[in-house]
Amino acid sequence: MDKPTITSKDGLFLLSGIPFHLEMEKIVEKFRIPDKSDEFSFLKDMLQEAEKTGVPKAVYRTGYIDSRSEDGVVINGIEFKSRVLRVNLQDSERVFMYVVSCGQELEKWSKSYTDPFFSYITDYIKESVLHSAINFFFDYIKEIYNVPKFSKMAPGSLKDWPIEQQRKLFDAIGDVEGTAGVVLTDSFLMVPSKSVSGIIFPTEVTFESCMLCPREKCPSRRAPYNSSLYNSRYRNT
Repeated sequence: MDKPTITSKDGLFLLSGIPFHLEMEKIVEKFRIPDKSDEFSFLKDMLQEAEKTGVPKAVYRTGYIDSRSEDGVVINGIEFKSRVLRVNLQDSERVFMYVVSCGQELEKWSKSYTDPFFSYITDYIKESVLHSAINFFFDYIKEIYNVPKFSKMAPGSLKDWPIEQQRKLFDAIGDVEGTAGVVLTDSFLMVPSKSVSGIIFPTEVTFESCMLCPREKCPSRRAPYNSSLYNSRYRNT
């Protein structure tokens, strides 16, 4: 599928069938699969099935700032408690609240592989598809809404904005489960697990939650920890 299907209802937008491509050579190298082996042939079939089955999705809603407090911000009538988010949105009036997922179709497909080795590969495939969907969605927002530069935040990425606020984000977006098939559990985790959520905001100053997170050896780190950033930019004065 070259282009996603784009639908909207009551201000809620869904991009379904976001294009992706799985690189056989990259996966072979990562998992050290010998050429012409049974595993090599099996992997080739797996990737063909995944590309045929996968329907990654992104659902989003435009949000507008209603009001700000010292430690929170109200977007579309819903209050989010986070000093960092509030400061980051100081100069913003419009944001984009989103959920992006590898899709229930690929999640269901992955359950058919019970062998631990190939189950691990399906997990990697879903992660790769999710990253393709994220990149496509971010480029889409930049182009469609003329937002050349933005940053993002997600509930649970910092102690300042706990994972419990994931429920408020889903409420602010709308029917995420009915449109994108992403379920929010009682522990505020998403199913499929290869899903991400957050708020995009235009900014001239690059922000990554990693800048405020002291966790060492984090495999998902996108920026170095800045020990002085919170005091200089986000502490109440």
